[in-house]
This record gives sequence, structure tokens and C-alpha cells, in this order.
Amino acid sequence: MTGTDIRPLAGAGTADEPAGPAARVRGLRKRYRTVTAVDGVDLDVPGGSVFGMLGPNGSGKTTLIRMLLGLTRPTAGAVELLGRPVPDGLAASLPDVGALVEGPGFHPFLTGRENLRRAAATEPRLPSSQVRPAVEEALERVGLAPAAGRRFRGYSLGMKQRLGLAAALLVPRRLVVLDEPTNGLDPAGTREIRAIVAELRAAGATVLLSSHLLSEVEAVCTHVAVLKSGSLLASGELRRLLDAVADGWEIASTDVEGALTALRGAGASAHAHGDGVLVEDGPEGPVLFEALVRAGVPVHGLRRRRPDLEELFTRLTEEESG
Repeated sequence: MTGTDIRPLAGAGTADEPAGPAARVRGLRKRYRTVTAVDGVDLDVPGGSVFGMLGPNGSGKTTLIRMLLGLTRPTAGAVELLGRPVPDGLAASLPDVGALVEGPGFHPFLTGRENLRRAAATEPRLPSSQVRPAVEEALERVGLAPAAGRRFRGYSLGMKQRLGLAAALLVPRRLVVLDEPTNGLDPAGTREIRAIVAELRAAGATVLLSSHLLSEVEAVCTHVAVLKSGSLLASGELRRLLDAVADGWEIASTDVEGALTALRGAGASAHAHGDGVLVEDGPEGPVLFEALVRAGVPVHGLRRRRPDLEELFTRLTEEESG
């Protein structure tokens, strides 16, 4: 890598007043010998969002996150974190960032509490007098207080994830980065992570998380990016991405047979679905509604059929493969 490969982005904020999105990359590329892990990615993480990074194993999610945090240097491209260039602005940005990347690393022979106190002692914005209360609050927040006196080497994978999350939440953050945060957690633990993410967003923080659990991402994320083989397939507000691939119509009616007859007569391809009818192909909504009203069919609702995140993800990755 040469020094000229990394260039500051236009519009970066000053050290005192960082501006723009919580994170931004332009033309980001990372190559390991013959393998390109990230290939020319342009991406903005809006401030205040819960941003989900999706992709199969080897898609480049963790590599991209590591470059955002300055843990890995890009082969080419520009990176900003909280309005400051990476790596030059990291000293100013990182105190406002909490991160759990590729699993937590702690001393195996120390207890969870002792490990967390060591981590807290390195926080530049945490006075020494506040270390102990901050540690206890973080342990309570992630549900690890009952096991805080046990050695880390005896922790389960889920408990290790909890301790790593506690370290990321020792002080208020503007950006929290979570790489597979529910790894090793049971359903109850997964719900707790969801609640913590919601709390962080309500407090004004930006949350960037990667996950292979699409249902969890759909439940908590406002924005998503889909990667495959190091390339960015799509990114943006989740609701708009789902609306963009919406197709067909869902119609609620107490007269399913009458609705099917009327809709098919109007040229629609339709079949019974749940408490009504699903139109997969045919005229637009107003034409369908008019045909139902003329036939005297009661209509209790008509809306665009919007796919879930799993269907969107499958479409994007299969189209890219084709």
C-alpha cells in the first residue's frame, strides 16, 4: 500500500465539530495477496441509524469494519469515522466509539469483573473514581452481574460476548460497532441485545452491526448494506429497499371466492392467501379495487405485498450470482 492511496474525504468536519455520517468510505479496497476481501465499496452510515451489514461468510463484512476502526489498513480508498479521517483522526474519534469485533479478547485467568475494570481503566473519559460504578452498571446492563466473579476462561461463548458488549458500553458512545453480537446467545440473550440496541438508538447513538440472522436485523435495523464477495450489492434505508422490490397485492376480504372470480375476470393472477387473496400479477391496485367493488365483494384492505429481508437478501445475492 502506498501513502497516496488514502485521501481525506471532502466535507470532513473539524476536530471540534465532526460533521456528516457516523462513518463513510469511498472506493474502499482491501487485497490480501491474491484475494480481494473488499472491492471498491462506497458506503455511508447515517448518524443515529441502526445499520445492519449483511452478507455470507467471506463477503467482507468484518474486514470492512476493521478498516473503519483502523484495525486494518486499506489497500486503497478513503475512510472517515465520526467525521474524521482514518487513521489520522482516530485518536480523537475512538473515545466516542465502542466496538465488539471478532469476539472479545480478555485475560483467561481474571474474572469478568477484573477484566472489565482493566478495560475501564484505559477509557480516557472515565475518571478513576467512576471506574467501579461504571463496571457494575455495565455488568448489570448485559445480564452478567451474577457471573462477574467467575474467571473468563470458564465463560461460555455467550457469556464472553456479553462481557465484550459490556466493555463497549462502559461510557456513553456516539457509535457502537457490533460484529455478530448475538453469536452464542440463546433466544433470551438475543432479545436482550435487541433491547440494548434500541436503548442506544433512543439515546442518540449510531449502531453498526453485522449479523447472519436476517430476522434479527429486520427487527432492529433502520438501514442495511448487503455485501457479497467483497462487493456492495445494495445499501440504504431498509423500508425503502423493501418497498423497491414490492410486487403483487394483498387483499383482505370475507368473500374469498367472490374476490378470486372478480380479480381473475379483471386479468389478475390471484389465489387464496391467509384471510384474503394474494394477487401476484395483473393490473394495478386501483383497477383491482374497482373490479371488486363492481362485483359487490367486500374489501377490508388492499396493500402492496412487501417481501421480508430474507427474500430481499436472496434476490440480491442470486441476481449477483447470475
